[in-house]
Amino acid sequence: MLKDLVARCRSYRRFYEDEKIPAEALRELVDLARMTASTANSQALKFRICRTDEENERVFGTLKWAGALPDWDGPVKGERPSAYLIILCDLALGKNKLQDDGITAQTIMLGAVEMGYGGCMLGNVERKRLAELLDIDTAKYSIDLVLALGKPKEKVVVVPVGADGDVRYYRDAEQVHYVPKRSLDEIIL
Repeated sequence: MLKDLVARCRSYRRFYEDEKIPAEALRELVDLARMTASTANSQALKFRICRTDEENERVFGTLKWAGALPDWDGPVKGERPSAYLIILCDLALGKNKLQDDGITAQTIMLGAVEMGYGGCMLGNVERKRLAELLDIDTAKYSIDLVLALGKPKEKVVVVPVGADGDVRYYRDAEQVHYVPKRSLDEIIL
């Protein structure tokens, strides 16, 4: 059921780094994204697949992880993503297609979960540096999002928002990751 798939589709930030995602599985995720809706059917989004240790190291160094966890610099070696999909916009086909990025990123994440993987959408990216490291022509493409992917190594638990209304995610001493969610009645007007 789709609701179950969505419930399992959390932002995972720690992975079994040595469990590689096959290149064909990453291509399947991009093919899934290719089928999503697109503003004015522009199909302006392009994708850069990174899965080698060298490329992954370059990408990792440009990312900022978990803003609500200021004392955590991101996954340690051995717990980093085994692949990245970089969502780019072909500027000749369209600009500022942020809704396309969201639709596409969520579709990829749902597909990854269905395959037994997980991931995290990262918007806090040193874009200029990443473009230089991966030889991406920023006159032709904007770097919109980076999707970190791998076999999840952490447990993510959805909990109700507390009485204080705080929606920030947090971790306990065992590194279980908690994500507060508002109730259905609270979000329907």
